[in-house]
Amino acid sequence: MIRTLTTAAALLGCALLAGALPAAAQDQPPASGAWSFAVGAATDNRSKAVSRSDGEPFVWGLARWTSASGLFYAGPSFETVRSPTGSELELEAAAGVRPQFAGFDFDLGAAYKHQVDADPGADQDAWQFTADAMRSIGPAAARLRLQYSPDAVGPGRAWTWTEAQVGWDFTPRLYGSAAIGRRDQEAGVDYTGYNLGLNYALTRRLEAELRWHGTDADVPGEPYADRLVAGLSFAF
Repeated sequence: MIRTLTTAAALLGCALLAGALPAAAQDQPPASGAWSFAVGAATDNRSKAVSRSDGEPFVWGLARWTSASGLFYAGPSFETVRSPTGSELELEAAAGVRPQFAGFDFDLGAAYKHQVDADPGADQDAWQFTADAMRSIGPAAARLRLQYSPDAVGPGRAWTWTEAQVGWDFTPRLYGSAAIGRRDQEAGVDYTGYNLGLNYALTRRLEAELRWHGTDADVPGEPYADRLVAGLSFAF
């Protein structure tokens, strides 16, 4: 775990140094599209209200190419995990489209996930498909999300996650949101999970987050335990 965190921290540091370069050229995307980048760290890696790092801190990073029209996007990402497969680093390649229709914004994407250095014989690869429908009216925002995987990494099988989220811009810097979702899994725990918290823009590119995560799963151990998570992200 220490070796993986050290490697990921080095990637995080390099990305932060790159972000210190002048960004004027990124303000207007060229006709062929533009790349954007983000890195971050948090006290726990929470996904669908459940810990993927066994309650331990993690780091992450992503790169995204977006077409000039904003319709298409694609790119890789990484995050540190503590997986049942024995892996401590997950890589992802994702792509999707973001159309607009009838006042709604949609995000339809697919992602291929690979867990590095998994135990021999472990299921270390998975596909994940996501469909988001979003609407903003003034300071209010709402999102409905549906995710599906035909075969999760590790011992899990097919699963679905359905989530509703609402948010509010309190100020130009302060945003609050809450979400509740339901996960149904083959060969896994079915549960309802929720989160609520605040995001605060410290600068144009640096954002802090404080969020409470919880589930109704009666399962001992860190993954399903309720927890307050603090995070920091840097976009460039």
